[in-house]
Amino acid sequence: MGLKCKYIVLLGDGMADEPLAELGGKTPLEYADTPNMDFLARSGETGLVKTVPEGFPPGSDVANLSVFGYDPKVCYSGRSPLEAASMGVELSAEDVAFRLNMVYLETGRDGLLMGDFSADHITTEEAAELIATLQKEFGGGKFNFYPGVSYRHLMVWKGGADEISLTPPHDISRQPIDPFLPQGKGAKQLILLMNSSMLLFAEHPVNKARIAAGKAPANSIWLWGQGKAPRISTLQDRFGISGAVISAVDLIRGIGLYAGLDVIRVPGATGYLDTNFSGKADYALAALADRDFVFVHVEAPDEASHEGSLEKKLKAIEDFDRHVVGRVVAGAGRYGDYRLLVLPDHPTPIRSMTHSAAAVPYALFSSSGEFFSPIVVERFGESAARSTGLYIQEGHRLLPKMIYGPKKYHEKTEGYAV
Repeated sequence: MGLKCKYIVLLGDGMADEPLAELGGKTPLEYADTPNMDFLARSGETGLVKTVPEGFPPGSDVANLSVFGYDPKVCYSGRSPLEAASMGVELSAEDVAFRLNMVYLETGRDGLLMGDFSADHITTEEAAELIATLQKEFGGGKFNFYPGVSYRHLMVWKGGADEISLTPPHDISRQPIDPFLPQGKGAKQLILLMNSSMLLFAEHPVNKARIAAGKAPANSIWLWGQGKAPRISTLQDRFGISGAVISAVDLIRGIGLYAGLDVIRVPGATGYLDTNFSGKADYALAALADRDFVFVHVEAPDEASHEGSLEKKLKAIEDFDRHVVGRVVAGAGRYGDYRLLVLPDHPTPIRSMTHSAAAVPYALFSSSGEFFSPIVVERFGESAARSTGLYIQEGHRLLPKMIYGPKKYHEKTEGYAV
């Protein structure tokens, strides 16, 4: 099988976790009913892969760059430039992009708390009105604001500072915000913007309507994930393959665009638990008709983890397995030989409700039986992956292994740690 078979990556964001007493010492991934991922692990190769290099924050940006086959130590420049690419916002060499969350801040005994980093999952339409208000009041000069999806948006600071210490809001859920406000050069200007947004949003019609409906208002913005435009070579240049990316999340779409992939938008893909799982699978299979590669990203398990909901995480994992993995495996054979990689990008433990940098399980399957583990496992999960002894220290080496296959991989790379 040469380089022109079909290549598929199916990624369940934040699926990996820690053993939980309420699950009898199993992780959610081990406890959930996942017959399709179990089949891939049993019939192919499974092990652990380190997607977040030492010294890097365990963000989806860093982890997914690794899964796409890029070394974050070489090309990582921040999260927001990747999201800007997906949103069609071109950055000059001096521009600094910032992720802008719509958040709900609540008053506690210790001051303002991060009540909800998603502003109760504000709708895209509601958030667009708030972004338009920000742009009208503060945009047009050195700051400009761009609407995204739900609570995820973009700010660009012309000639801005990018060495500011900023904290992702999902890392500080229900904690006082004061210790996590921007610090460093340019921090005062960002804090002023955040404070000004609170005054601007206090009496906004969108928030009045949300409060009347019993929903949390989006009463502030939160800025984080800053960076300048990266330099990334395409998968066509690296491997000679064409491809597409399917995700509701601008970050993943942006990485895909830098990788030279087509962005396919699936109706009903929300980036949340109600996303169109089966639609993503169907569009992925259709994309392979005239492309070599497809990357399918599902955000739902990560969102459930950030909410601290075990019930929702188990359902998200099972929905991913049944409606994405199972559907793709059932249909991919129509194109002949294929190789398929399934994995999380990083753990998002229910206990902490935020990301960790621990290694994650992967399953690498070939329809022609090229990949196998030293021992046969029955399940896909953290313990089973650990039991095989396979460990890829540098996560960006996993995709080349899938593309080249086990034999050519060793000829074309320096290998991977086992």
